Amino acid sequence: MEWQQILGVYHVARLGSFTRAAEATLRSQSALSQQIKALEIELDCQLFERIRKRGIKLTSPGEGFLRFAEEVLGRYDRMVEELNLQRGIQTGQLKIAAPFTTLYHLFPEILKEYTQQFPKVDLTVLDRPQENVIELVKDGEIDFGLALESLIPKYLDAIRWKEVETVLLAPANHLLAGVKEPTLSQIALYPMIWPPRTVKFAGRTKLEELFRQNGIDYHIIMESSNVELSSLYVEMGLGVSFATIVPGLPVLNDRKIKLIPMNHYFKPDHIAVVLRRDKPLAIYKSAFIAALLGESPTPKSKKDRPGAE
Repeated sequence: MEWQQILGVYHVARLGSFTRAAEATLRSQSALSQQIKALEIELDCQLFERIRKRGIKLTSPGEGFLRFAEEVLGRYDRMVEELNLQRGIQTGQLKIAAPFTTLYHLFPEILKEYTQQFPKVDLTVLDRPQENVIELVKDGEIDFGLALESLIPKYLDAIRWKEVETVLLAPANHLLAGVKEPTLSQIALYPMIWPPRTVKFAGRTKLEELFRQNGIDYHIIMESSNVELSSLYVEMGLGVSFATIVPGLPVLNDRKIKLIPMNHYFKPDHIAVVLRRDKPLAIYKSAFIAALLGESPTPKSKKDRPGAE
């Protein structure tokens, strides 16, 4: 068994393609295929099942080998990090992802200070919807991400960061602006701006279920993927919109709109750091979380979070 074979299986499994894995490992597709075939002969088992038109998938032995590969690669990374620490060097790769609004309003100063403290860390920051953030963490493509705690599955760990609440955005002179706790029936009288109907936006599904459970019809006049865009068109009077925001954050202060708390329909939530339990973090990675929280982070399992089943 060779190092390149371990890397090859890992990348093919993660990328779902021999072509993409070959590009990632700087090899030709034929060379990669031959290396994995030789490994299958050595182990006397098939690691991948080739499915016509649908690509490839891991066999049961392949899934076991992938776990082995992840452990070996993880131990290699930690060994390199320890050697660098002994030489007084804080270097390595850090990949994180978060939704646009979080990156735009909450990350700039933290990123600035972090890059000054760890200038040799190869940092990659991805702008992704939170459902995509969770998938990237689950697949091991990033070290950690930011998402709503209520969306994080039980098999991943989370560290609470900032509390958020759901509000209704309405023009400042709107009839609903003077209503303390507007009902869904009252809100449905007006056109609404909702998130896109895709698997990447769980907020849309929650809204649809809420209105359907209460038997209330509604009219969507626009789809918007972030609160900044929604607030612009709310201010114009196009419609009203729901948003999940950090209380007190001056995100929408420049808009002539009213933020109406909707706690009578939506429970408070938290933005949380989401990470895998089986992926130990290097010191320079944990330092980013510490900078984010303003303290030493302590991961909390899903089952230990308030309200978890």
